[in-house]
Amino acid sequence: MSREYRHIVRIAGTDISGELSLPWGLSKIKGVGYNFAMAICRVLGLDPRMKIGFLNDAEVEKIEDVLRNPAKYGIPVWMFNRRKDYETGRDMHLVGSDLIFYARQDIEREIRIRSWRGIRHALGYKVRGQRTHTTGRLGPTVGVKRRR
Repeated sequence: MSREYRHIVRIAGTDISGELSLPWGLSKIKGVGYNFAMAICRVLGLDPRMKIGFLNDAEVEKIEDVLRNPAKYGIPVWMFNRRKDYETGRDMHLVGSDLIFYARQDIEREIRIRSWRGIRHALGYKVRGQRTHTTGRLGPTVGVKRRR
């Protein structure tokens, strides 16, 4: 069975090189990791060793449909990247610009309610408990001058 090869395939608004294998190519999409890509391959019955460039338009449409609604295809909820959404309470899997939008919205909400994380975000400090005494500084590096 010979298939037509495409050098660049566009899936979910992302251009993917046709020479990558299916899971590694799908993991180039923001919000899709290797394990989630393997779950997509298993659900759709696609060979993970197949190159992305050999996908036909019907298979690309199926992959995009799985990315839009993974629960419909039986992908477990614990693999989603946004569980129990703040506004709707639904389990979702966000991809591409939606992921960036929701993350920015979460940070703005924390800044608005003046939580500890929100204050750290607003001040530009580290948020997750890292040390700030010596690292995370902006500007030119300043060392200790030794005496002659």
